[in-house]
Amino acid sequence: MEIVFLKYVQIVVYNFKFTQASTPRKLVNLVGFNCLQVSFIRWSTSGCAVGRNMDRPTSSDRAELEETTGLVEDGELPQGAEGGEVDPRTLRKSSSSRSSRKSFRLDYRLEEEVTKSCRDKHGRWTNPWPTWRFPSYSMLFRFLVLDKNHSNVPTSKEVLDSELPVMEPYFVQNPEALDSHAGMRVTWLGHATVLVEMEGVNILTDPIFSQRASFLQFMGPKRYRGPPCTVEQLPRIDAVLISHSHYDHLDAGSVASLNARFGGELRWFVPLGLMDWLAKMGCENVMELDWWEENCVPGHDNVTFVCTPSQHWSKRTAWDDNRSLWSSWSVLGPNHRFFFAGDTGYCSSFQEIGRRFGPFDLAAIPIGAYQPRDVMQGQHVAPEEAVQIHQDLQAKQSVAIHWGTFALAYEYYLEPPVRLREALEQKGLKPESFFTLHHGESRLIAAQDRDVFD
Repeated sequence: MEIVFLKYVQIVVYNFKFTQASTPRKLVNLVGFNCLQVSFIRWSTSGCAVGRNMDRPTSSDRAELEETTGLVEDGELPQGAEGGEVDPRTLRKSSSSRSSRKSFRLDYRLEEEVTKSCRDKHGRWTNPWPTWRFPSYSMLFRFLVLDKNHSNVPTSKEVLDSELPVMEPYFVQNPEALDSHAGMRVTWLGHATVLVEMEGVNILTDPIFSQRASFLQFMGPKRYRGPPCTVEQLPRIDAVLISHSHYDHLDAGSVASLNARFGGELRWFVPLGLMDWLAKMGCENVMELDWWEENCVPGHDNVTFVCTPSQHWSKRTAWDDNRSLWSSWSVLGPNHRFFFAGDTGYCSSFQEIGRRFGPFDLAAIPIGAYQPRDVMQGQHVAPEEAVQIHQDLQAKQSVAIHWGTFALAYEYYLEPPVRLREALEQKGLKPESFFTLHHGESRLIAAQDRDVFD
C-alpha cells in the first residue's frame, strides 16, 4: 500500500494544480506533496524534413529559412479538435519532406483533416479528445484506501522463470545473424522497449535497461523481470524513439549508456519539449517533432519517421506538468511500416493514423497497467482497446508491450495476455495477428511480395 500511495501522489498534485490553478504553489508545499512528488514520480504507470534540430537557428536564420522553404503558411492558425491553440510548428513544410513523401504516395492522404496538438491557457499540452480524463479525488481515495491490488507477482525466481522466461536475444547468442534476414524483425526487451530491424535501419523504442523506473536506483518501481541484455550487447542502433517523459519510458541511465556507446551516430526522435533534456544528457543528434511532423536518419532517406498522436500526459518533476508533448511514432519505409504506440489511452486518432499511413506491417501496442479501469482508462488501454487500435491502424500484425516487467497497476500480472487472446477471439481475429513474446525473444515479419500501396 505504501508503494501505491507514493505512486499516486503525483496524480493528486496534478489534479490540485490544474483545478486550483490560481492557488499559490506554497500551499502545495505546506502539505509536502511536491517533495514526495519529486522523490516518487511516475510510480505507476541530413535534414530530411521538418522538426526542431539540436542546432537552434537565429532569428535571421529562421527568416531566411522561412523565405526559401515556406516553413509557415499564410493565414490564421488552426484550432485543435476540441479547441486550444495549435503550435505554429504544426504547419511547417519543406521541399525535402514533400520529395520524400512521393515514394510513399501519401500526398492524397495529406488532404484529410487530422487532430493537431494543442495547449491549454497555461501553455501546457492537453489531450483534445472527449475520451481523455484524469482520475478524480474520489477515485484516487478509493484506489489508495479501498481497492485491492491483484497483481500478485511471485517472489520466487523459479516461478517467474517458468511463467515469464527471460531469453538471451539472438544478437547476443549469434551476432553474425544480424542483417541476414529479409523483411522485418522485432525483439521484445521488456516493458515498452523493442528492437525493430527494417529497411536496413535498427530502431529502439523507449529504452529502459535500469532495474528501477525512477530517478534513484534504490527506490521506485523495480523490475520483476530483468532486461535480457545490456546496452553494450545491443547491435548497432540507428534511431531511438521516445514517446514521453515518464520514468518508465525515458530512463536517464539508459539514455546515458546509449549516448556513451553510439554518440552522434545515433539519432533521437522525441516529441516537443524534450530536446533540452536530451541535450543536458549530452545527446547531440536529436530531432524534436510535433504531431504529424517527420524526419529521417541520415543516410536512410527512404525511411521516414513521423511523430503521431497518442492520449497520455507527461511529467518528470514537481513543476513540469505536461510541459512536454507525448506521442506515438509511425515509421514508413518503401517495403515495410512500423507503428509504436508508446503509452496511451484509446482515442480516435488511431483511426486517423491508420487512414493516413496504414496498413502497417507491425505495430507495438501496450496491453498492461489498466486496472482499476476508471483510474487508468484515460492513460492506459486495456487489452480489448489494444485490439481496437490494432484494427484502427490496419495492422497486419501487432506485438504486445507494456506488460510483464513492472507492476504498475492492480491487474493480475499474467492477466493481460489472457484478455488479449479473448479479445482477439471475440473479434474473430487469429491469435498470431496480435502476439506476445518472451523477454528477449524475436520474431521475423516476412517480406511482402507486393507493393504495400497496391
